[in-house]
Amino acid sequence: MHTVAIAGLGAIGMHLARALDAGVDGLRLVAVAAGDPAKARDRVAGFATPPSVVSVAELAQADIVVEAAPAAAFESIAAPAIAAGRIFVPSSVGALLPRMHLVEAARASGARIIVPTGALLGLDAVRACAEGRVDSVTIETRKPPGGLVGAPYLVQNGIDVLAVREPTCIFEGNALDAAAGFPANVNVAAALALAGIGPIRTQVRIWADPGVDRNIHTIRVEAEAARLTMTVENVPSAANPRTGRLTPLSVLACLRGLVATLKVGS
Repeated sequence: MHTVAIAGLGAIGMHLARALDAGVDGLRLVAVAAGDPAKARDRVAGFATPPSVVSVAELAQADIVVEAAPAAAFESIAAPAIAAGRIFVPSSVGALLPRMHLVEAARASGARIIVPTGALLGLDAVRACAEGRVDSVTIETRKPPGGLVGAPYLVQNGIDVLAVREPTCIFEGNALDAAAGFPANVNVAAALALAGIGPIRTQVRIWADPGVDRNIHTIRVEAEAARLTMTVENVPSAANPRTGRLTPLSVLACLRGLVATLKVGS
């Protein structure tokens, strides 16, 4: 039995907490942390086995620490878990790109950082291609304008995304810059970059599109071994339109894979 702790009880964390409380073979939810501890206690009070509500640092007492919090809190969650040699599962993968020192810290402590597939598909194929020559990797993301509100890139450039009336490309650049400018929106691009040819060579285009009601990601890979074109249309979460409903399911599937007797793909 592996113990699990979750940082954050939003659209991802609460869904995951409920699923673990309902029962997942080999996994037991023991602790959660949130910005408002009193509210967190209320949210888990009705669980069959309510987890402890603890500080972020105390999450590291569990075998597996899942980060499902705002990107600004990423390092305060990751650092203690990694220092303790735990398995760290990040949802805010974009926050990992500028903090690759955490990978070195994990190497020193014996910790593991396991990145879920999240809202994407085909990461196994991308990883396989990256074992050989890859010429290019691009990802195009289209989102309803409301799902992009508040992104630092938009604020810094004075872009009123809610005023967009037709499909508009609001960003084009590499995955590292995309992660800095859209920390709540491009975890998909970050995961793709880590699976493939890195954040500098991975190119990202972000569209605000009032004509769509889903978060649409199209990946194109040109490699020696294969040419890949993949599109996924994710339904936004009702609790947080920046997050797709598929994301918490992906994290849960990732956790099941850590303890499964038979594991298929990543």
